[in-house]
Amino acid sequence: MSTTNRQPTTKNYQLKVCGLTKLNQIKELVDLKIDFLGFIFYDKSPRYVLNHLSLKQIAEIPHFKKVGVFVNESIKGIAKIVSEAHLDIIQLHGNEDEKYIKLLRQMIGESIKIIKVIRIGNQTIEELQKTINQQPTTINYLLFDTDSQAFGGTGKTFDWNILNDIKIPIPYFLSGGISLENSHQLSTISHQPFALDINSKFEIEPGNKDLEKVKKFIKKIESSEGMT
Repeated sequence: MSTTNRQPTTKNYQLKVCGLTKLNQIKELVDLKIDFLGFIFYDKSPRYVLNHLSLKQIAEIPHFKKVGVFVNESIKGIAKIVSEAHLDIIQLHGNEDEKYIKLLRQMIGESIKIIKVIRIGNQTIEELQKTINQQPTTINYLLFDTDSQAFGGTGKTFDWNILNDIKIPIPYFLSGGISLENSHQLSTISHQPFALDINSKFEIEPGNKDLEKVKKFIKKIESSEGMT
């Protein structure tokens, strides 16, 4: 796994807002200088972006960290969407294995970053560590999310304390039910996330973001009061 990206210091989180579907909200998030914009290309998701926006519209969004979220998609399908939507990062949220990721990397080249999601459910510490250790060297980030049949978007958290018991060799995103109400618990994680991935807890309905909540969250994680 790549080790070129450094972890930020505690409390210095980057932020990804995922499940975006509305151009007016995306524009406001760009103006807020959100670090990562997440678009879900999984047709079983209630936040499936192509039900709302075209690839051309996504390509025209002026941002340099546009993330496409895919679940067991064909490699050619991902490459086509990356090219036409001008994506910068691929998030693999399914059961993609080492062979798949190797072939994907060959097709998309080195400039596109890859996030591999590890879904946390009932694994033991040893099983989780083995999964992490088996990830290919061609990925750039890990993302830890709560396991679900829906592949995310449940609004449920896993026990973040498990992250204190494993070795995480590259920067990681933390996802799964992060909210205004539980953000103070982030300080209990000894190996701090590189970025926070927020979604369903900041929505009015799937794909329709509550931007006032997002703004409050930004202020909260930037303040020492919010992290104690």
